[in-house]
Amino acid sequence: QAQLVESGGGLVQAGGSLRLSCTGSGSTFSRLAIGWFRQVPGKDREFVAAIGWNSISIFYADSVKGRFTISRDNAENTAYLHMNSLKPEDTAVYYCGASVSIGREITTTGRYDLWGQGTQVTVSS
Repeated sequence: QAQLVESGGGLVQAGGSLRLSCTGSGSTFSRLAIGWFRQVPGKDREFVAAIGWNSISIFYADSVKGRFTISRDNAENTAYLHMNSLKPEDTAVYYCGASVSIGREITTTGRYDLWGQGTQVTVSS
């Protein structure tokens, strides 16, 4: 059964950087869009960034544009979220998801069928 596993979260000071990884099992990873979403207690999971299967379609939430970069290495079945200039409001559990959707649909939580377990990112002020 296909799975996604996130890693790379942790505690960082404001202005610092982290790199999250999302590694997939199974043979279909390279044909799926990968999205990063985040969630804080009491709020809905929100879109952060997404990348199409061939890295041509890339989308970012306005709140992270210019600070975060999404990428993928299909040979390694891994996607990355490079986070720079982190702010306390970036504190959340970050989840990666896999979707068969294409285009701007990959920015929508409901288009994702497979999720990882999440990794905590905490940014101190």
